Amino acid sequence: MSIAQTAAPDAAAAKSAGPQPRRTFAIISHPDAGKTTLTEHLLLLGGAIRLAGQVKARGDNRRARSDWMKIEQQRGISVTTAVMTFEYEDVTFNLLDTPGHEDFSEDTYRTLTAADSAVMVIDAAKGIESQTRKLFEVCRLRDIPIITFVNKFDREARDPFDLIEEVADQLALDTAPVMWPAGMGARFKGCFDLRSDEFVSYTENGSERVGHNAVADVLEDDEREELFENVELVREACPSFDLRAYREGHLTPVFFGSALRNFAVKELLDGVRNWAPPPRAQAATTRTVEPDESKVSGFVFKVQANMDPNHRDRVAFMRLCSGKFRRGMKLNQIGTGKTIGVHNPILFFAQNRELVEEAYPADIIGIPNHGVLRVGDTLTEGEDLQFTGIPNFAPEILQRVRLDDPMKLKHLRRALESLAEEGVTQVFRPMIGAQWIIGVVGQLQLEVLKERIAAEYGIDVGLEPAPFDTARWVYADNAADVKAFVDRNKGSMAEDRDGAPVFLAKGAWELNYAAEKFPDIRFEATRERTS
Repeated sequence: MSIAQTAAPDAAAAKSAGPQPRRTFAIISHPDAGKTTLTEHLLLLGGAIRLAGQVKARGDNRRARSDWMKIEQQRGISVTTAVMTFEYEDVTFNLLDTPGHEDFSEDTYRTLTAADSAVMVIDAAKGIESQTRKLFEVCRLRDIPIITFVNKFDREARDPFDLIEEVADQLALDTAPVMWPAGMGARFKGCFDLRSDEFVSYTENGSERVGHNAVADVLEDDEREELFENVELVREACPSFDLRAYREGHLTPVFFGSALRNFAVKELLDGVRNWAPPPRAQAATTRTVEPDESKVSGFVFKVQANMDPNHRDRVAFMRLCSGKFRRGMKLNQIGTGKTIGVHNPILFFAQNRELVEEAYPADIIGIPNHGVLRVGDTLTEGEDLQFTGIPNFAPEILQRVRLDDPMKLKHLRRALESLAEEGVTQVFRPMIGAQWIIGVVGQLQLEVLKERIAAEYGIDVGLEPAPFDTARWVYADNAADVKAFVDRNKGSMAEDRDGAPVFLAKGAWELNYAAEKFPDIRFEATRERTS
C-alpha cells in the first residue's frame, strides 16, 4: 500500500498529481505530562485507531498503543521512540513519539534529527519541568519550531498568564496564545479561539463550538466577563501569531486543553497541519541536501531489534531527505560501499506494519535487515555524502556485565552489540580484561537492558559498578599521538562498537590530569555516528 496516494482538494492539485503534503513532527515533554495520551488522540483523529487507551487505566486499557515494550506497558511510560504514520484531511503525518523519561534523552536527541517540528506538552499544574527544558534546548540547537500544548486544564492548574510568562522567560520564546481557557479544574468551561472569535465549550464527550454572541448560553455572566477581560489583555500583551517567526523558532503558538478528555486536540492537529514546516533541507558533510532533489537519499536515526519477538526482526528507521523512493530500489550504504536492495520497506503503527510501495521526503520508512544498517548510516541513490548531526554521548553510568554461564559468552556479545547499535546502551571492550563495560545515561536504561537481554536473548546477566565513572573518546591531529597515549594507558583504555579508542577515567581529576600530561590529545564527550 502506498502512503502517497494523491488527495486533490481542488482542480489545481488534481492536475499536479504529486504526493500529499508531509508533516513530520515529534512530541516532547517531561514524564507524566500526558504525551502518550495526546499521541493516541491524535492517532484517533487520523483514523489510525478506533479507541484511545488510557495509560493509567487498569488491565489492557493501561497499554498505550504506541508503547509496545513490556516495561513501557507495566509502568505507563515511553522508553523507546515509536514512529507512526497517519493521514488527516489532505496531509500525511509522521509522528515521532519520543521517550519522556530523562534516562532516554539520547534516543530522543537522535529522533529529533528526523523531525521538522515539535509539539511541546506542558502539565498545566507544573509548568516547565527539567526534561522539557532539556528537550527544548535540543530543538533550539536544531532550529526546530515548536507548538505548545498546555495539558490537563480540566484539573486544577496554574494561572494561564503565569504559564505563558514562564515559557517566555525560561525558554526565551515569544508566546502567541491561540486559545484562551475559561476557568480550570471543576470550573473549566472551555477555551476562546482568538482566531475565529468562537468559544469552544468543554463537554464530557469533547467540545462544541459556539459563536461569539452565543457565549452567554454556556458561561455565567461573571465567567463571561472574566474571559473577555482576559482575552483583551492577551491581545494587548502578547504578540499575535506570525508564521515566519514560528518557523524560525522565535515564537510558539500556545493551545490550552485536555488530552485525556480529547479537548483542543483537533485544534492542535489543525495547527500542525497548517503551520508546521514542510520537509526541510538536511546538512551533509559536503553540502546541504534539498528535499526537492530527484535522487533518493536518507539517514538511519534508529535501529530497533525484536519488535516482533517471534521473528527476531531488526528494523532500521530511515528518514527520507530527497527523491521519490520506490519499493525494490537499490541504495548505496555510504562508508561501506555496499549496495542494499530495499525490497520490503514498511510503515509503522507501533507494532503494526504494512508494506509501502513509494515514499517521499520527510517520510519515515522501516528497512528490515540482519544487522547491516546502523544508526548514523547514510543511504543514497549514488552520491557519496554523509548526513551529520547524529552523535553518541558520553555515558554517565558505567557498569561491568557479569555472566554466570560462560557458555553463553558469544550470545552475550551479540546481544550487547545489537542493543548498542539501537542506542539502548553503549558497549566498551577493555583492552585489558575480559568483562564488557556498558555505559548509560540513566539508571532506568540498565533495567531495560537486563530485561531485554533476558526476554529477547534468553540470557540472565548481572551488573556491577565498574572502577570508572567517566568515558571520553580520544582524538588527535596525529594518529601517532593517539597510539602513544593508548600504549601508555592500556589499563584505562577500551574500544567502542566501532573500534574507536575510549579513555575510561576514575573521576574528573584523572581526566584533567591526562589532559594536562598529553596536551595533543582531545578528550571528547561526543562522537559522530557515521557509516
